[in-house]
Amino acid sequence: MLTRLFARTAPDDGMSTAEYAIGTLAAAALAAVLYAVLTGDAVQDGLSSVVEQAISVDL
Repeated sequence: MLTRLFARTAPDDGMSTAEYAIGTLAAAALAAVLYAVLTGDAVQDGLSSVVEQAISVDL
């Protein structure tokens, strides 16, 4: 009787399949947004100017 009561009140361990699916979808959406932002012209131009300033030498 005690084991049946404990089994009913035991907390869930881990995520269910639906939670894994939602987490995977959220991670893929975040990756797509980051890819779109980082491959944009503004970010590439900004990074290029930072690298060019770092490489240039003023004597």
